[in-house]
Amino acid sequence: MGDSPKDKLLRPGGGVGGGGGGRSSFSFGGFGSVGEDVLESVLRRLPAATFASAACVSRSWHGVCKRILSRPKLASALSLNPCAQMALQEVVDKVLSEPICPHFAIVNVGNNVNMTDALQYIGQKLGARTPLVISADSGIIGVDALTNQVKEVEGGIDDVGSSYNNEDSDNAERGIILTVGFVPGLKVDVVPLLHLEEADEDRLMVDKFITDMMEYSVAVSGCSTPVGVIMFGDGAAEIKSAAEKLDYAMPLEAAIVGDEKGTFQYRSVDNSRYISAIGQQQYTISAVALVFAKDRHKCPGLGDIKFHVAVSDGLSAIGPRHRAASVKVGDCCTLLTARREGQEEILDGEGILNDIRDELENRVEYPDVYIGVTKRRIYEVGAEKAKLMSFLSFHGVMGGVEYLRVEGSGIESGDSFQFYYSDPAAALVSCDKVSACLRSLNLGSDSDCSDKMGNVVVSAGKPWVFGGFIFSSFGRGESFFNDVNVDSSPFVENFPGVPVAGIFCGGEIGRCSPSLSMQDSEEETPVHRVCHVYSTVYLIMSYTPAPPGATVTS
Repeated sequence: MGDSPKDKLLRPGGGVGGGGGGRSSFSFGGFGSVGEDVLESVLRRLPAATFASAACVSRSWHGVCKRILSRPKLASALSLNPCAQMALQEVVDKVLSEPICPHFAIVNVGNNVNMTDALQYIGQKLGARTPLVISADSGIIGVDALTNQVKEVEGGIDDVGSSYNNEDSDNAERGIILTVGFVPGLKVDVVPLLHLEEADEDRLMVDKFITDMMEYSVAVSGCSTPVGVIMFGDGAAEIKSAAEKLDYAMPLEAAIVGDEKGTFQYRSVDNSRYISAIGQQQYTISAVALVFAKDRHKCPGLGDIKFHVAVSDGLSAIGPRHRAASVKVGDCCTLLTARREGQEEILDGEGILNDIRDELENRVEYPDVYIGVTKRRIYEVGAEKAKLMSFLSFHGVMGGVEYLRVEGSGIESGDSFQFYYSDPAAALVSCDKVSACLRSLNLGSDSDCSDKMGNVVVSAGKPWVFGGFIFSSFGRGESFFNDVNVDSSPFVENFPGVPVAGIFCGGEIGRCSPSLSMQDSEEETPVHRVCHVYSTVYLIMSYTPAPPGATVTS
């Protein structure tokens, strides 16, 4: 038996819906004789659940609904309501107030929101087949559900103009943003990074993580390279190596962004396919990746979705370069001695820091200081040919007397490093450069592509932006720039009215797209940067309509 109109419209990757079950109370009586233009105008104004029901009235209505939701869409809403349950309801109601079919969802919350309860509530609303990630971080960025204004909320509180703002310091723990995506032509699932905890084995299963992503992409698209990956890491785990290996394994056309250090929960479409291989072994989840892959069964006439990544840096280099001499790994830190490059004398921690103290005093008051370590390592995954790559990895400086003490691990004797400090002036310049790069892409915005009735008027072959995500360092924001909404401005100014969502996090993951790269490197071997500090990573999602003559089948 063939699919009914409802089945065709609601199946993942095929159309609309997303009301989360339950019958709509909306009555469609009396609409049978209206013209298609009037009908389309009415259907465009329906909430998601009612729209899904309307699609089942008849084949002609199904065709109209299919046409209304024939291109990608991102819907996002932020709430600062001090009542967690009311905040959840506000963002769900706002996101599902118009037609959309949920192919994936990302939720970012403050500490006052119980992630398990939120996962269950939103999961029920979106349906059992919607992959979903929920994370708790240091702040959120998005469009307020009540005011429709873009807000950057550090620590979950908006200092100016919030309906819920008061002097209670607990407000700093509040805030929720829900983003739902409809991406026809793509398949989406959540892939976990497992951490084995057996008595004789304690390791991240990075190769399996990457292989699972590739195998998922092959299964749904026939190609091992996904369109994009959005990662969420556990703050208690060290996942830099996983992000760097992912950079090695994925071709440059695959976008890689995310949050290195947060707290998350998730729901996959088929979690058993990623877990069953380890049998009864004990494990935890150190990270998850929302994987976007092309759909081999994409309807004829659909255009192409592409992800673009840009990075705004917020660090400036200072002092001479050094090379690690002795390296000791401590509890969550690394102890170093080093030589200045070109010299033989080994410096202790105090001697190394003396090289930069005087310069720092004349530049920025109370900056955060890091060392950027250039690591040359051999990488391989499965049967792939091993490859030597260089990565710039940042480690926070904790101090030093006998040794220089820095955060994290993975540094080896012989690695060269440079000191960096957080620099608002450099970050502002970098934001301006990102904004210029986004303009140079010559992408239209969602509002450029529709007439007053919502009909697509963009020329075939002309790409336009339908949404974006921002991953910004928790050290940035208003307190860093002494100005509001600086980190979101490159996106908002270039794509006004386009849905955008983001977080302030403890470690930004982002591999810059070649067309948006701002790095000037004269080195024969390029130095890759995928894990950042004091940076803002922008993911821009664009859609290029199919050429003339192609039609979307209904």
